[in-house]
Amino acid sequence: MSIDPRIQASFDRQSMMVTLGATLAETGNGTATISAPILPGSTQQQGFGHAGLTFSIGDSAAGYAALTLIPDHQEVVTAEIKINLIAPAKGDRLIARGRVIKPGRRLIVVTSDVYAESGGIERHIACLMGTMVPVDL
Repeated sequence: MSIDPRIQASFDRQSMMVTLGATLAETGNGTATISAPILPGSTQQQGFGHAGLTFSIGDSAAGYAALTLIPDHQEVVTAEIKINLIAPAKGDRLIARGRVIKPGRRLIVVTSDVYAESGGIERHIACLMGTMVPVDL
């Protein structure tokens, strides 16, 4: 599993990801994977992982997938993103796999699938789709 050092440096500057205990697991050409434990501080009232955790790592995985395809002097920001929650986030950790659907100079269409993992078994719990905008640093 390889991680682009530029992407890792950007990820390390995200205090939200630190708060959630998230880690950047892998980056590729138009792809990124982020995982996060389901900690007691990130659950909802029934003990499942909160939708906010699911959304946060799904959004970031999609954004970092976009970042892999743009020049070094740019970053990305989310212009819009939607989520479909399809199952409860039951498990030990969440894994978000982001990928670019259509790259562009002004808009990058992205998607992310989030899985809950328990005992090595993954269950698909959410789909996100959105648009990232490249911005100069």
